[in-house]
Amino acid sequence: MTSVGTATSTSSLSYAQIIANAQKAQQQALTNPAQTSSDSGATNVTLSDAAKAALTTIKDFATVTTDARATLDKLLDDAKLTSPLKDGKLALDLGKVDRRELYAMSTNSNQLFTADEQKAAAIELQNRFDQALAGPTAVGRVTGSVKGLYVAALAYFDAMGPEEKASAAYADQRAALEEMLKRIEAKPSTLPGAVPNDPVNAYMERLAGGETGKPRDIKDVAGDARTTLDAQYKASGNSKPDYSEFDSRSLASVALNSNDKFSATEVRAASMEMRSRSGAALLQGLKSAGTGNAAGFAQNVISLYGAMSSEERAAAGWSENLYAAAVANYQTASKLGSMLGEITGSSSFGGGSDGRSMSLMDYL
Repeated sequence: MTSVGTATSTSSLSYAQIIANAQKAQQQALTNPAQTSSDSGATNVTLSDAAKAALTTIKDFATVTTDARATLDKLLDDAKLTSPLKDGKLALDLGKVDRRELYAMSTNSNQLFTADEQKAAAIELQNRFDQALAGPTAVGRVTGSVKGLYVAALAYFDAMGPEEKASAAYADQRAALEEMLKRIEAKPSTLPGAVPNDPVNAYMERLAGGETGKPRDIKDVAGDARTTLDAQYKASGNSKPDYSEFDSRSLASVALNSNDKFSATEVRAASMEMRSRSGAALLQGLKSAGTGNAAGFAQNVISLYGAMSSEERAAAGWSENLYAAAVANYQTASKLGSMLGEITGSSSFGGGSDGRSMSLMDYL
């Protein structure tokens, strides 16, 4: 399928990225507006003391390791568990654990972690990588291009901590990602597997084997959400739920009243928050695509849909009809762009020199 040349240059964003960008933009607009100098064309942004400290203060890994041990102990204690694993699968929610702390756990830094704890941290890290590629994979199934997966993977690797970046595995895998992007630029139909040590290719193999996209059971997530809300009420002295720190799936478990654990007030508030977040995500997806870029916006909707679990989609009110409409809009915009490109001879309307790319479905 021919892609539109005006599609978003930032590739498709994951649901988590869109949500984070939307919330960050809203918070900055409310609390930290930019200050512009009248003496020049430059823009001066005033950083808070906390932001300045964050830029200059990086914990040493020994401290990170100690914090990781304390974090894990508290999570296990709160969940009344002795191990983060059950039957070889995650029984503990590690979704909010700092990435460097997870790496410390997975590598048994300072010999402070059990085999189960190391495995649990490794599973969580793998799940985070897979989640980062879920949205771009959904887009790739429609567009036939794998470039978005490599852009997302490179961004994920660049966000790793200094300890991970110092490893031989990081150097080999990041080099593979850069090489694949070069090859895709030269020949867009290039597929994973062309170079060794390619983490995207490993992901595709797991995807083909049905080993990705397996989040924790929603009933377990609901149990954690119930515990969190009860702790909130005890600390605040009132029964008004605060979902500001809830991740999307935890919020969905309340909105769907999983296991009938939640009151009508909690469910109603969670549903409103879930739809507010998904609305912000759609708006951010539209902005990132650019004005008038129907194909780019459709790609972002497809990416968002693909990155969400079935429970998140249900709670947000995102049906299969929305996905089908996004796919149809992308295909229409792509076809129109290709036709305009042929008429005008301009590549800005789309149309590649290599012909149709093999789709990810063909690859799998």
